Amino acid sequence: MTTHSIHPAGPSPRFGLPLICILLTLAGCTGPGGYRDDYPDWEPAPRQPSAQTPAQTRPLPPAQPQPPKQAPRMKAHPRFAPPPGGNCYWDTGLGVYVLEGQRNTFYRERVYYRWDNGWNYSNSPQGPWQPTDASGVPAGLGRKFR
Repeated sequence: MTTHSIHPAGPSPRFGLPLICILLTLAGCTGPGGYRDDYPDWEPAPRQPSAQTPAQTRPLPPAQPQPPKQAPRMKAHPRFAPPPGGNCYWDTGLGVYVLEGQRNTFYRERVYYRWDNGWNYSNSPQGPWQPTDASGVPAGLGRKFR
C-alpha cells in the first residue's frame, strides 16, 4: 500500500520570503493615508496695501567698550616649576610665569624672556640677554607681543 503525505499548498521556500516582502511593500501603497489629488491648489493670499506707519524705534544706548578678559592667574602651574626666588604668577593665557616687579619679563622651563621692542632670552633675570624672534619664545608670548 502506498501512502502519500499531504503538504499544505503554499509558496515554496525559495520564493516565500521575497514574495511576502513585495506584498507587504505594495500593501503600504494602498489604503487610507495614501496620495490624494483632491486638495485645492494653494495660492498665496494677495497682499493688502497697508498704511505705511513709521516704525517706533528707540535709539540704542551707545555701546560701552568692554575691557578685555584677563586670563586666569594661578600661583603655580602643576607641570612648570616657578622661577627660583621671584615673586610671580602663572598666566594661563600666555602659558608662562609673569615676574612681578619686572616689566615684560617672563619665565618658563629655566629660561627668562623679556620684551623690549623685540624678544630677548636669558638664563637669569639680570641677563645677559640674547636677542631672538617670536619663534624663540613660548607661543602665548609670541601672540601677545608682535
